[in-house]
Amino acid sequence: MQKTILITGCSSGIGAALAREFDKRGHRVYATARRPETLAPLQAAGIEPLGLDVNDDASVAAAFATVARETGHLDMLVNNAGFSQVGAVIDLTREDLRRQYETNVISPARVTAQAVPLLRTAVARNGSAVVANVGSIVGLFTTPFAAAYCSSKAAVHSITDALRMELAPFGIHVVSVQPGGVRSSFGQHAEAAVRLPENSLYRAAEAGIRARAQAGQQGAMPAEEFAVPVVDALLRSPPPRILRAGAGSVRYPLLKKLLPGALFDAKLSKLFGLDALR
Repeated sequence: MQKTILITGCSSGIGAALAREFDKRGHRVYATARRPETLAPLQAAGIEPLGLDVNDDASVAAAFATVARETGHLDMLVNNAGFSQVGAVIDLTREDLRRQYETNVISPARVTAQAVPLLRTAVARNGSAVVANVGSIVGLFTTPFAAAYCSSKAAVHSITDALRMELAPFGIHVVSVQPGGVRSSFGQHAEAAVRLPENSLYRAAEAGIRARAQAGQQGAMPAEEFAVPVVDALLRSPPPRILRAGAGSVRYPLLKKLLPGALFDAKLSKLFGLDALR
């Protein structure tokens, strides 16, 4: 049965790869992005582009109005849009933190809320619907210089757990997707967003801060390879509660569990240059 699927954040990386994989399997995909022109490669492949700014309720409503008019229902919502704000906690401004949480935490919650009527219509038609929220394995542990991003993904995991219980009575399954390293332009965007003021106490660790921006790209899995098992799992009935894939998606959470806390902290501190401050 062909499903109608809407994915946020499809300009590149995970979102674009998921859109291509679902489309390859014969499903109707609405690939969305804040800047619709970035969706040109997907449109050229026959995938339907749709402008959607997750931080703008009117934009979200307009996108779902299009889906309602054209299909009348939504079988799956994938909340993938997000970014990484890099920088030491004490260097981040209020605006940095607000922007991080607005995009990564508040927006998936509000987008889901607006999608529920279309998801319920899908349940009435087909028996179930799915919401997949893309978190991260760093929502399970925190690294230096990425507290805003790591904490935002931990919050996404928590919100996803609540949504799973709250939407279950209506036949809507909720999945926490927790990627490890996946190859994309994510690191470039993260490095462009590095917060390192001239008077920062962490100037001597600048190399480590910039390394943290690119950390998820070291040995990363190609997004197209990542998409295959994720799509497999999301199309299962029922889908899994938690889904991990990508480089390090098993190893790093396991190390967090097995290593003494002080040793785990020490390894991360050395990896990202905090030793340079001693």
